[in-house]
Amino acid sequence: MKKQLFVFFIFIGLIPSLFAQKSITQDERMQWWREARFGMFIHWGLYSIPGGEWKGKKISGIGEWIMKRAQIPVNEYRALANQFNPIKFNAKDFVMVAKNAGMKYLTITAKHHDGFAMFKSNVSKYNIVDATPYGKDVIKALAEECQKQGIKICFYYSQSRDWNEPNGLDNEWDFPKERDFQKYLDEKVKPQLTELLTNYGPIGLIWFDTPMTISKEQAQSLKELVRKLQPECIISGRIGGGIEPDYASTGDNAVPATIIPGDWETPATLNDTWGFKKNDTKWKSAEDLTRLLFDIASKGGNYLLNVGPTPDGLIPDASVKILAQVGEWMKINNECIYGTMSSPFPVEFEWGNITQKPGKLYLGIFDWKKNGLEIEGLKSKVKKVYLLADQSKKSIAFEEIYDKAFDHHRLKIKLPLLAPDKVLSVVVMEIDGKPQVEESICQQANGTVYLPGVMAESMKGDKLVKLNFSSRGGGADNWMDVGTKLTWKFKVDKPGIFKVNIVTSEKGSAESPTWQGDHLVKVIVNGQELQCKIVADRKEFNNRSHYWRKIFTNGGRITFDKPGTYQLTLLPIELTEGKLGFTFREIYLTPVK
Repeated sequence: MKKQLFVFFIFIGLIPSLFAQKSITQDERMQWWREARFGMFIHWGLYSIPGGEWKGKKISGIGEWIMKRAQIPVNEYRALANQFNPIKFNAKDFVMVAKNAGMKYLTITAKHHDGFAMFKSNVSKYNIVDATPYGKDVIKALAEECQKQGIKICFYYSQSRDWNEPNGLDNEWDFPKERDFQKYLDEKVKPQLTELLTNYGPIGLIWFDTPMTISKEQAQSLKELVRKLQPECIISGRIGGGIEPDYASTGDNAVPATIIPGDWETPATLNDTWGFKKNDTKWKSAEDLTRLLFDIASKGGNYLLNVGPTPDGLIPDASVKILAQVGEWMKINNECIYGTMSSPFPVEFEWGNITQKPGKLYLGIFDWKKNGLEIEGLKSKVKKVYLLADQSKKSIAFEEIYDKAFDHHRLKIKLPLLAPDKVLSVVVMEIDGKPQVEESICQQANGTVYLPGVMAESMKGDKLVKLNFSSRGGGADNWMDVGTKLTWKFKVDKPGIFKVNIVTSEKGSAESPTWQGDHLVKVIVNGQELQCKIVADRKEFNNRSHYWRKIFTNGGRITFDKPGTYQLTLLPIELTEGKLGFTFREIYLTPVK
């Protein structure tokens, strides 16, 4: 009998391990997110009621920040809850808009900086169920509908800023500066995160935001709470405290100029605001958004595109129509987005960019070349070329050329005269094995030499330094030091006279982009020196960054007398004072006919 009891208690002791949650790897956790590439952001809350206006006055800035921008007293702002009655809200419609656009996940503001919860919370009565005439849990409705339609439900949660709480951060017009932030974390943030992670089924990710002064230990405790409650739930790049998230988040609306290693995401707006704003009708076109989607995927990122519902619970008609147009393109071309990896080339192309899957390269062409397309530096053997939109996969003629003298590969593709899609046409190249590309920079078939900042050697004195080209607009971030210089080596096979175009970029918010010029710089190449001031000779948006313009400065002319390998150095002589610095992006050497 004692032996039987002993075996029984051993079995009972094993039960917890038998039912313990299976540990998962980081790759397993990130798999659905990497496959998705495209998601919907929803900024919705009490701020949709004023819609950018307060007491008859238009308030500048993004809609969801109206409480801070207008310094609205807590009691006055809280009274908005008495008016919040989004009777036209339909969770099925919201999810269908996302699904029809080709989006695979949906991230909604469960609690934004104003402190109001869009879900039933026992932690604070300041929530949509207990404080409004609507009295229903929209988060629950969306979570259930996402489950039905196969979309991942994800929650945005502002973990540090809370303008409604004396111990939350950033409200200094109503509350004293002294506060107990730890008390706020313990009594509101963690209990509400627990509610979100236990009451709504499997959650794809928690999208933390604006960490401000959160400490490493505080941020780590939030990460551990998420891991404990839902080990498969992803943690966004803005948790703060120096804690490693599951993926990186760029700045708002930031489209990098180059491939960013690892997992990352661009959160972006359809107009200039996130939360609903009555007078913001500055909508991005479906064409721009489609091209941005492809370009972000080509650099290895996800695109989280925002809608700001109205106070009565509707996604604005303009947003619905624009996303539906993106969805029409996705129905035909989603193979070049879902589950793809970044381009094997470290640079952008004038005509577009590239995504890849094993054995395939997808050329997303913004600028259709009637005379054909030439790709420099692809060493891999090409087996077949065809249009993604062509179900028959009819072969397109191509020619592989190798210049032994310059050790340079060039691929010529004879494109059809008419582009199959006016927005972005996709050409598929089937290749042998993994794509192999040249590391050197070579003159392009049209004679242009393209020198992107990301491919330069950056030096300060005799030390290598690293400039960041993943900022908004793709220009160098915080280049303030005249001691830093960039150098490129490149091959020229068609010598002649070339115009030097120095390109910088705008920065700042999408709502009010800024640019800083009047820097004095020098270009040294082939025994020739050019000195010029950075001025706005020409400004233009490109197909991959609608939010910030590229600024072109005519730097003069240089001559290459014969074919060969050359070196060009760009160095500042004098940088103007200001917050932006020298937002250098690239140099184009354009042949003068």
